[in-house]
Amino acid sequence: MDLEAFIQANLPVEAVPGVPEVRLHRAGPRSGLMRLADADPDFGSPYWARCWGGGLALARHVLDHPRSVAGKRVLDLGAGSGLVAIAAMKAGAAQAQAVDVDLYAVAATRLNAQANEVVVEARLADLTQGAPPADIDLMLVGDLFYDVDLARSILPFLERCVAAGVAVLIGDPWRASLPTERLTVVARYPVADFGDPGGVLRDAAVFSLLA
Repeated sequence: MDLEAFIQANLPVEAVPGVPEVRLHRAGPRSGLMRLADADPDFGSPYWARCWGGGLALARHVLDHPRSVAGKRVLDLGAGSGLVAIAAMKAGAAQAQAVDVDLYAVAATRLNAQANEVVVEARLADLTQGAPPADIDLMLVGDLFYDVDLARSILPFLERCVAAGVAVLIGDPWRASLPTERLTVVARYPVADFGDPGGVLRDAAVFSLLA
């Protein structure tokens, strides 16, 4: 199956709730994502086809506070749809990388960047076991603390980034595995997190990771 053709045909480009400056290929009830699952035994959760609370808060923040990213080289870690990287480019970032471990997320990010007429380098990689990238100024992390084991692998990597002089901003709707004792709240936003009942908003925040 041609993945990009499937996304273009079945996931319409729509404005993002709360972040209308960005438009994404988003799944709906008739998108037929199960066809991807049936065609690929390694198909995982299609988080890249939805909008999540932490990413919404982080995207809203960089657009409302463009000085946070202006002229900087940013990396959207666990990028999913690429929402945060795209928002950063629209806010004036010098360049943006969007990195994910899911090839479907990488394909969706490429298409979403094209739909928003911005340049984002989308690539498939797991960066968390290595040294901090030397070519970025700011790490943007949305919705990566939903699982305790994932949080335990993500946090040491982000701490290495801070120690190397890379700033870290995290967007999250206060999930249980969030290491709040290591974070400072920068801003708070009401967001519609995926899976919540329609129209219900929850509190999400943007955090900086303490040195």
